[in-house]
Amino acid sequence: MILLLDTSTPECRLTFIDGDWHYETKWEANRELAKGLLLYIQTELEGQGKTWTSITGLGVFKGPGSFTGLRIGITVLNTVAYAQSIPIVGEDGEDWREKAVQRLLSGESDSIVLPEYGGEANITQPRK
Repeated sequence: MILLLDTSTPECRLTFIDGDWHYETKWEANRELAKGLLLYIQTELEGQGKTWTSITGLGVFKGPGSFTGLRIGITVLNTVAYAQSIPIVGEDGEDWREKAVQRLLSGESDSIVLPEYGGEANITQPRK
């Protein structure tokens, strides 16, 4: 099964694809993404009768988008890919899902995905 993830906006989008079977869901993560992403994925896997070991490939939207959202989502999937020794690809554009699935099905892997923010990061000074 292929897992696709987009965390570029406050609305986290998750897709599972396994042959002809396709499942999509959204989560209004807002500021809970870092704390809740793994639990969200786990809950959705269980809800579809799947486990972490069901995943054979990962596709992630690499940007542009939210600095923090991209950083969190990509880091989580890079970690899962490494821990489970499964391929991961990062794509951009409106057809990123199709491109990611095609690359995974052809045996490609980026090994590690880096975010593309679409510009310099706007990092503000901490408030005192």
